[in-house]
Amino acid sequence: MLVREAMTDNVYIVTPDQSIRDAARLMAQNDIGSLPVGENERLVGMITDRDIAVRAVADGKSPDTKVRDVMSSEVLYCFEDETLEQVARNMGDMKVRRLPVLDREKRLVGIVSVGDLARTEDEVTVGAAVSEISEPGGAHSQASH
Repeated sequence: MLVREAMTDNVYIVTPDQSIRDAARLMAQNDIGSLPVGENERLVGMITDRDIAVRAVADGKSPDTKVRDVMSSEVLYCFEDETLEQVARNMGDMKVRRLPVLDREKRLVGIVSVGDLARTEDEVTVGAAVSEISEPGGAHSQASH
């Protein structure tokens, strides 16, 4: 199965200059835990509810803090025409629970999550990905910032 067949295609985006309050409100209104950050039609980062809690609230930052100050600027993504099996392996290797999905012109077209994998992939593939994602550490650990 291809990523485009399992991804969520209703994607909300914030800009780096929006406040973390704006990002948190958008997350709360739409029951989502992460948002792509876009600027000049390019994906420049991701911000998660955990980024807001750990990198902002825990440090005593204001709700008016800019998204750019707490987002992850390393942009990890996959393409809509990749197989879910390959993307599941990559998610496990990178220890991420969600990935922005791009078309081959590098336009954002969706988000794929571990939940999407669980609904569409076999148990062995999903189990292996979740096991690797859940191991402590990795480049995207909050402790590494």
